[in-house]
Amino acid sequence: MSRTEPDLLYSEEEEALRAAVRDLLTDHCDPAGVIARAESDTPHDRALWKSLAEAMGLAGLLVPEELGGQGASHREVAVVLEELGRSVAPVPYLASAVVATEALLECGDRELLGRLASGRTVGVLAVGLHLAPGDALPAVRLEDGRLHGEVTGVADAAAADVLLVPAQDGGLYAVEADAVTVTPQTSLDLTRPLATVTLTGAEGRRLGDTEPAVRRALRSAAGLLTSEQLGLADWALTETVRYLKERKQFNRPVGGFQALKHRLAQLWLEVVSLRAAARAAADALTTGEDTDLTVAVAQSYAGPVAVHAAEEALQLHGGIGMTWEHPVHLCLKRAKADSIAHGTSGAHRAAVAGLVDLQAP
Repeated sequence: MSRTEPDLLYSEEEEALRAAVRDLLTDHCDPAGVIARAESDTPHDRALWKSLAEAMGLAGLLVPEELGGQGASHREVAVVLEELGRSVAPVPYLASAVVATEALLECGDRELLGRLASGRTVGVLAVGLHLAPGDALPAVRLEDGRLHGEVTGVADAAAADVLLVPAQDGGLYAVEADAVTVTPQTSLDLTRPLATVTLTGAEGRRLGDTEPAVRRALRSAAGLLTSEQLGLADWALTETVRYLKERKQFNRPVGGFQALKHRLAQLWLEVVSLRAAARAAADALTTGEDTDLTVAVAQSYAGPVAVHAAEEALQLHGGIGMTWEHPVHLCLKRAKADSIAHGTSGAHRAAVAGLVDLQAP
């Protein structure tokens, strides 16, 4: 059977979705507001989440219509994540609308899926943000029907209404957030805070088997994270080009100097290649063709490119780029954090080698 060629172009519907999300973020997620929120005790923007998830229905893109969702595909979710990445939006979209939703789709839990699709409930899979698809999972103990244990490095746990907790009996359990203790951890990216989740005799409802649910969730997370990284890199490149056109030295735009042109040209090539990789990953998740390999290839490339783009943006903005007031530091911190989220580029390169049976020399 011949393989269908992936469609890397954006459809008219996807471009319309992008425009709507960008307009909302332009109005309600300005850099100054994100910086101020990152310094506060409430980094998550609940009002923005309500607009995205409830008003626009974006929390339920992956959920079938008969369960209260939009019945869309991973391609539409990828477009949303590109825009959220451009704004470094402090909302738990990846955690709830992708990771937790994918785990619930595998388990087939209609009640929780409907709650998450509505946007009124935020779900978080209680595993460390660093875990890649296929990694061994830490699991809490199940004693006398109650859950005991601790999970560290859980992203957006502070925003969760319900947590999906893997247990040692091989089951995945739904636990209400008020039944656990969430302790904030110091994290580089303050817009996606990490926390330790502690369970001391918490009651949970068994949803299904852990292994297939978490494998599906983390694979989708890794694949769609590349779209967020694409949004970060594209914003960094665009803003840097704009600044270098305006900034003048010796009575000419700084961007006219050949050395800077070469750096920008190299960065442009990397971002264009990242767009192809991210679109391929989203398409593979949608079609189910060569998904593991395509996701691993995309993630092995995305992290270094996003970090490089953010570093170049900071350096080429000169002195202003080093200030707290300029949003480039938000981009750099998110890019750095994303580079180890759901597997490092090295881990994904190792996965690629295993998938294509490429032995080390």
